[in-house]
Amino acid sequence: MSNNNKPSALEPYKIDVPQEALDDLKDRLKKTRFFDDLDNEEEYYGISTAYLKPLVEYWADGFDWRAQEKRLNTYDQYRVEIDGTPVHFYYVRGKGPNPVPLAIHSGWPWSSGFSLPLIGPLTDPAAHGGDPADSFDVIIPDLPGFAWSTPVGRGDLNYWKIADIIHKLMTEVLGYEKYAAAGSDYGALVTSALGHKYADSIIGLHYGHDMPPGQFANERFWDLTDGAKIPEDATPELRAGLENLISTYVSHVAVHMLDASTLTHGLNDSPIGMLAWLLRRWKKWSDKRGDFDENFPRDFILTEATAFWVNQAIGSSIRMYRNAVRYPWVPSHNRRPVVEPPAGFTFLLGDAYPPGVNTVEERIAAFENGPTRSSFNVINVNAHMKGGHFVHYENPQAFTNDVRETFRKLR
Repeated sequence: MSNNNKPSALEPYKIDVPQEALDDLKDRLKKTRFFDDLDNEEEYYGISTAYLKPLVEYWADGFDWRAQEKRLNTYDQYRVEIDGTPVHFYYVRGKGPNPVPLAIHSGWPWSSGFSLPLIGPLTDPAAHGGDPADSFDVIIPDLPGFAWSTPVGRGDLNYWKIADIIHKLMTEVLGYEKYAAAGSDYGALVTSALGHKYADSIIGLHYGHDMPPGQFANERFWDLTDGAKIPEDATPELRAGLENLISTYVSHVAVHMLDASTLTHGLNDSPIGMLAWLLRRWKKWSDKRGDFDENFPRDFILTEATAFWVNQAIGSSIRMYRNAVRYPWVPSHNRRPVVEPPAGFTFLLGDAYPPGVNTVEERIAAFENGPTRSSFNVINVNAHMKGGHFVHYENPQAFTNDVRETFRKLR
């Protein structure tokens, strides 16, 4: 698990966006041509002009990027090049007797910024009411092609190719013989690919979503439902849950899979277009029982949007979907389970998936009896009422406690 003090050779990195990029963004925002958007007060058709317009006006005149940049630069961060692409990552050493090195992977459309609330409690448990024996060295990369891990020097990146890059980051750049990994959404796929191919180097895994490698390998790769219709005998509650699941997750997968670059031309040139596309995911995927505006303050939203904008990361991040099809994952071995290292899970009930689940017990049972359970070496499963799809950000306390619990069994 030790590392050879290699990090001392790393050059610290600070986020520092050129002023001309911010001026150009402000200029574009002030020239926005807003859409009439008739009869969309309830956002039946998607993000409404009524919701977007004040946000865009604040982004153009009021939002203080430099203050947010200062916040993002609070923690030690670095940037290296691995396999022809830059990798930006936060790296904070643990305060405790034997910190476990832990790489934490976000999904789409998140940056490392969604995972920053995990740093303090995981690196310094004693300062957050915990036991110093539960400390971690925390490494939070922006996945290549996302946010500050840009511009990529190659167009073929996907989750299993990113896993190779992360493994080199942890073993060759940071010098760890063994390490742990955690992830949610697309980052869960990266975590699973690591757990499959590099099991000998992995202490353990922790997930916010149960996603084994091989996702998007089905014939209808653009269709999250795989052509399934809602059963005719579905209860009204299940029908509503399935309809909500479809309206929440299906549209972006189909477009990203079938028209990634076509969409990107618009989003890469129009900050309001890009914001609308991102914001629809953040609003729809977050806790369905929560207050979005309270849980996702506008400064946080616009910080994330600015990170995508100034780095022109929207296109390279979207391409990850189709690249999972164009360059399909191939198993390295046929051992079972397909992801061998011990794994823990944190499920939040405010997510739209799985439909028809309303209690902690039902959520755990849905996993234990579900199609992905046999892919993992499960040692710890927890579910929590608070939070939706953005596990690390929406309920960092639950995720932190569950990660500690998982690795207590493995230290």
